[in-house]
Amino acid sequence: MATRVIAEERLNDESVQQAFRGTKRLVGYYVGLSVLTLIALILLRDHPDIATDAAWVRCIIVVATSLLMTSFVTRASRGHSKSFLRLRLASGIMVVAIAIIVALPGAFPVWLRIEQAVCGLILLGVVAKANGKLLRSVFAK
Repeated sequence: MATRVIAEERLNDESVQQAFRGTKRLVGYYVGLSVLTLIALILLRDHPDIATDAAWVRCIIVVATSLLMTSFVTRASRGHSKSFLRLRLASGIMVVAIAIIVALPGAFPVWLRIEQAVCGLILLGVVAKANGKLLRSVFAK
């Protein structure tokens, strides 16, 4: 099955480009915060009360998903409809997963739950932009 690509004239509209720039910026913040958190965890590796096994697993998953979202938003901005759908789904799923992580008492260190809350707020912006009327209309069949 071939991936549907949106016509360039629709993608080149200034409001669409601006929406994608904002979405890319938010995903970039998510990547940056995720990578910085993993670096912090590496630096804190000798403190098992801070660098827990759960924190390691979560940080690695978050970095991987942030990089995937970078791919999704980049390809979507070039008109790839499946990447746009993946961006919408992944960002929404991650917001739900983050909400659960932040809400679970004791499952993760407090510092990681705070970092995840910030990631969740960033991703709420991605969800809002990706599910907004403008970008959805570009990819409507």
